[in-house]
Amino acid sequence: MLLFCLLQVNGAFSQQASTGVSTQAMYKDEKGFLQEYHEGYPVGSTPAENNVKSIAVDKQSNVWIATGAGVFIKKTGETAWLPIQLNDEDKGPAFAVAVDEKGTVWMGTWKGVFQFTNNMLRQVTGTVGPISVICTANEGVYALGPNGVWLCTGDSFTKKDLAIARSVRSAVSDGKQGIWVASDVGLYHANNQGSTHFYKPDVLLSAGLKGLAMQGQQVFVAGLGGISVLKNGQRQRVITPQQGCPSIFTNCVKISPDGTLWVGTKVGLVRFYADGKHSLRFSRRWLLDDHVNDIAFDANGNAWVATEQGVSAIKHRKMTLATKQDFFYDVMMRRHIRQPWIAGQCHLQNPGDTAHFTPEDDDNDGEYTGNYLAMESFRYATTNSADAREKAKKAFHFLQQLREVTGGDGFFARTIVPVEWQNTVHDTNVVYSERDRAQELVNEPRFKPVEVRWHTSGDGKWLWKGDASSDEWCGHMMGYYFYYTLAADAAEKALVRKHVATLADHLIAHNFSMMDVDGTHTRWGVWSPESLNRDPEWLQDRSENSMELLAFLKLAYYVTNDEKYQQQYLHLIKDEHYLDNMAALVEQNPAWFIYFDVTMQAYLYPILLHCEKDPQLLIFYQKHMDNWMQNRRGDKNPLLNFLYCYARGKKTELAASVEFLVDTPLDLVDWPIDHTKREDIRLVHTPMLDAVQVNELPPASIRGTVRWDKNPWEAVSGNPYVEREPVFWLYPYWMGRYLKMIE
Repeated sequence: MLLFCLLQVNGAFSQQASTGVSTQAMYKDEKGFLQEYHEGYPVGSTPAENNVKSIAVDKQSNVWIATGAGVFIKKTGETAWLPIQLNDEDKGPAFAVAVDEKGTVWMGTWKGVFQFTNNMLRQVTGTVGPISVICTANEGVYALGPNGVWLCTGDSFTKKDLAIARSVRSAVSDGKQGIWVASDVGLYHANNQGSTHFYKPDVLLSAGLKGLAMQGQQVFVAGLGGISVLKNGQRQRVITPQQGCPSIFTNCVKISPDGTLWVGTKVGLVRFYADGKHSLRFSRRWLLDDHVNDIAFDANGNAWVATEQGVSAIKHRKMTLATKQDFFYDVMMRRHIRQPWIAGQCHLQNPGDTAHFTPEDDDNDGEYTGNYLAMESFRYATTNSADAREKAKKAFHFLQQLREVTGGDGFFARTIVPVEWQNTVHDTNVVYSERDRAQELVNEPRFKPVEVRWHTSGDGKWLWKGDASSDEWCGHMMGYYFYYTLAADAAEKALVRKHVATLADHLIAHNFSMMDVDGTHTRWGVWSPESLNRDPEWLQDRSENSMELLAFLKLAYYVTNDEKYQQQYLHLIKDEHYLDNMAALVEQNPAWFIYFDVTMQAYLYPILLHCEKDPQLLIFYQKHMDNWMQNRRGDKNPLLNFLYCYARGKKTELAASVEFLVDTPLDLVDWPIDHTKREDIRLVHTPMLDAVQVNELPPASIRGTVRWDKNPWEAVSGNPYVEREPVFWLYPYWMGRYLKMIE
């Protein structure tokens, strides 16, 4: 069964003693789950070739399609489509393909019906083209089109005198010597005794019909409005956007071999399961085009989907979280580590083509390598792997190099690239005119005109980018904390102490701001009381930045045991009220909330809760994080959940975390995701007031490719020229393993 959420069967949740609120304390990664993935098969170079109207799979698992350019076959194990060679006078558009119980392939074309059996192709006589629908039944094969209905019980067709509309769109056998027929003017049930016409609104959502399927005595009717489910000619229920259908424009409906209901729409396909759940597959991640015309299944339960841009195969394979880790880690090492040891995304030369990629710089290379450093530290602490420890060491030394390359007293770069990249880097140097400066200053009074963004290192080997921000600090410091506590040996601990002390000294020397090479603070690197407490333009950052600075100083004191950092920390709490500032975080004005800050806060809580020894301050931080977590449970974010569990010594939110890890697709391309096309959700302005989001959190399988600083609720996202690094998955996975919440 192709499930999007398999928590009941993927593994086992076990009960054990825990101080947390969850009764599910451990996930046993044993039984595995069915991991879905997509393979796309464009047919040709013309719209007629790629607009697939009908699809069928024969007993040898060859895939047959009917297109505007004729019938094509894709043989098992191959990728190319081969045209079915007809005589010149017979070539033209095809509308339907079907396979009967004997394995014979039937094709409805503009000319009539063709049959492929025993490796031979022939035209079956008796019909008048065009034939738009083929329906196999116990009594034979029906061919339907605007010129009538025919039944083949031998070598040729015989016309049936059925009183039905000419606009036939689909047909299905009733198993009792009759057929159901969908048309533009309603539904017909026809047999040798006559035909019955259904079209009234109390039976059908509308009379504009497209597809049919039968399951037992139920008839599923797809068309404008959604799915009408009939039994004995009476409507039993409907499936519309209110029941999870993404569009009222439903084109086809099929029952998979395991009994799951598949519905093809103009906005992708949706599956409805026996347990009442449903899952959506849409966007280029899952389909070559969201307009689904037909669906067929092979012997292995894989779905073959006919779209207006070719054929998509939605396949599945058995995996565990451990084997999924192996897959992602391999991708990580092959495409997402660049010298000197930076973890980041890569640029694709063509959308979705991961075979041809180039590494690229990113403003947040330091932060995301800090995530990678933490991940490798957890991997080492869990497995005692020398490989994990060595790679964590490389990541730390890159972050250390970001400071050393600037030649400053503790100022560090956003990222570095080889000097040969000078013509390909993002965000090149710029010159602001006085008019530009005036305009920017009106838009943002805190604007800083950074014109020289890239600098050459002293040895001439690297370009380094200045104007590092507060989020870089948070990502770095989190990485240092976990490396120091989980993976660093004695020699490396000494380097961490010296490095963190240098960074903290820089802040103290410059009134708690990060000073750039121009002698002024970076645009976002400001934590000074003068700004946070006494400049109203920094009010929006007061709570967040107060928390950040307390964590930075607390980490410096923790690793060095130097009292000067503790004294500065206490000064900010007692004299500048930074703890009070932090306490107001949960009361933040909605105009100032950005999801990015949520991640920064999650980075810092482990430092504050594990490095603080004062009982009263520790109680404050514990309660603060508990309140924070109450607001974050709905995000179902495994990174936030496991960082909370680590910081608080609790085991909670395990089911939501595992659900994300299971449901995350293997495809890491940042395919465009547009939820605004869906009708089964509402567009809202929460949790971020100024952004368009959806009212239901999308599961990982249909969410924009993750970086944890992104808002998981956003309605539109994506850049198909980017493949994201899988640290977003590997980091919480290894934390869950370390916490013994995933076994």
